[in-house]
Amino acid sequence: MTVAKFTYLTAALLTAFSFNSSAQKSLPIIVNADKVTAKVQPTMWGVFFEDINMGADGGIYAELVKNRSFEFYSPLMGWSVKGKKITEGDVLILNRQQNPITNPNPRFLRANVKNADNRGDFSLTNEGFRGMGIKKGLNYNFSLMYRQAKPGVKMHLELLDEKGNVIGSTVFQPAESGTEWHKQGLSFAANATAPKGKFAIWMEGTGIIDLDMISLFPGDTWKQRPGGLRADMVQLLADMKPGFIRFPGGCIVEGRDLATRYPWKKTIGPVENRELNINRWNTEFKHRLTGDYFQTYGLGFFEYFQLAEDIGAEALPILNCGMACQFNTAELVPLDQLGPYVQDALDLVQFANGDVNTPWGKKRAEMGHPAPFNLKMMGVGNENWGPQYLERLKIFTDSLKAKYPEIKLVNSSGTDPNGDRFDFLNNNLRKNKADIIDEHYYRSPEWFLSNATRYDNYDRNGSKVFAGEYAAQSNGIASEKNQNNWQCALAEAAFMTGLERNAQVVNMASYAPLFAHADAWQWTPDMIWVDNLNVYGTPNYYVQKLYSLYKGTDVVDIKTGKKVVAGQDSLYASAVVDSKHNELIIKIVNASGKAQTRNLQVQSRHKMPATGILTSISTPNLKAVNSFDNAINVSPKDERMAVKGKTLAVAIKPYSFNVLRLPLIK
Repeated sequence: MTVAKFTYLTAALLTAFSFNSSAQKSLPIIVNADKVTAKVQPTMWGVFFEDINMGADGGIYAELVKNRSFEFYSPLMGWSVKGKKITEGDVLILNRQQNPITNPNPRFLRANVKNADNRGDFSLTNEGFRGMGIKKGLNYNFSLMYRQAKPGVKMHLELLDEKGNVIGSTVFQPAESGTEWHKQGLSFAANATAPKGKFAIWMEGTGIIDLDMISLFPGDTWKQRPGGLRADMVQLLADMKPGFIRFPGGCIVEGRDLATRYPWKKTIGPVENRELNINRWNTEFKHRLTGDYFQTYGLGFFEYFQLAEDIGAEALPILNCGMACQFNTAELVPLDQLGPYVQDALDLVQFANGDVNTPWGKKRAEMGHPAPFNLKMMGVGNENWGPQYLERLKIFTDSLKAKYPEIKLVNSSGTDPNGDRFDFLNNNLRKNKADIIDEHYYRSPEWFLSNATRYDNYDRNGSKVFAGEYAAQSNGIASEKNQNNWQCALAEAAFMTGLERNAQVVNMASYAPLFAHADAWQWTPDMIWVDNLNVYGTPNYYVQKLYSLYKGTDVVDIKTGKKVVAGQDSLYASAVVDSKHNELIIKIVNASGKAQTRNLQVQSRHKMPATGILTSISTPNLKAVNSFDNAINVSPKDERMAVKGKTLAVAIKPYSFNVLRLPLIK
């Protein structure tokens, strides 16, 4: 965002917040900048990551090769094998048939190549995740594991566009032979761009070669880390300056059954030793079946912690509590067999925070991070409910608090924000003095508007709230017709004034889900949309970003009459002071289609500035969305505004979210 040039002659006419003498006779909005009502936690606004909608593999994890180790249920899914010199048995999928602990990805491909001279004789082609995004001039890093039973094969590597034209190539010559596996790689450049390209390997010569972990990464990963993350996706997160990142979900924590739950210990160490798992969103929705959706765990717990550190966010890992998804199998671990699950949680704290001489701290150090990640909180269970959850939660809580009393624990309040299920959990968790209770709400825009006062009467001194998953649904919960339109984002902005106003109760909040691939999504709406080459933030993203960037340090009193501003004439408001930057920040939402003018009175021991900054998002079209073609159709605009004294006549645009920043002059 850029601050527009300002001229005093036209300011009163052009700014949405201007000083004039014709304000409506409605009650003024009074901000007492000296009356602090709550502290804003640094974790107040964060992001929720789940590997849904191909958010990890095929998304932020920048690997371009699908099924690189042939471990999908169909071993050649994603691959095509062609050649006029290939006969039956020349391409085999074999299994090492050894200890799965030391060989968690046992399959490999054996190629028996005979007198191959050109690409038409013997080739393997990978289709990528809905194609591969290939960029002109960018280097691509190829690597694989191999062993040569009979040396004599040379490999030609080719990047292909949608029509099969070669847009980048090089030759790979295996350097080692024998019965041992070797890892080798090289880089080569693309000479054209293709949004849905492919990667081909054609063999030349005669010999037998075994192949595994065939990998291709773009050279422009985040921080140029080999085997790293997609930089443009990470950058949108970094731009938000989120207070935390919750990972790895979400329902994938639970799994459809316990065998497919998220096993954090299998997601660390060398990538070739990370055991592939099916993604529970593979078959969840009949209208969006995604049979090629698996988790390679190239993005694992170490990378999540590293990502949080990179973007200045606290890490919030969520662990399975011995319960599979209750919407699916509802499988339970018997209480007397819960020990390994509890040990996973204890070991995770050691992995994150332990000294390098501890077993799990040593593993972290071996991955390149000897310093601790300074984990402060952890979630036990995701959207679990019922007495079975409370029984298991108690065992986890007693064990974790006994060894790590400083770790705050996030507890689930189930799937809905009200009803018998929610009331049962909420009441019991509060009796048990839970640190943080995770509330979820996927509801209509109208629900968000009507619940802006939800937390006004919550116990100020009881368990804190984590608004862990929320998003306004334009059509219906999990409907494939949901849109990230302005009506939804505006309703969320209004609701968030209530979260901010009640920061003494609500310590954390995150929109969900975070990412969606335009060609491979299962759930809508989503905050950020991507394809193979591009990324854009939705109107919801920009609302979340403004709250996160301007969260302040202290909530201050803002009222109209003696009431909080929460729906009167469709206005919603909250205010904070940023003591670090000596700034008063006022957020006002106009959820109506009428322009409104209100007197804004600031009470403060400080002087007001001559100018302030207004950041606003507005459009008369509630159905407006952003897109790849128009990524900033609905997005913030900044302008300077003149300030005279401590009373301003505020002209508030229809359907608008406004953030007014006023320096406080001592």
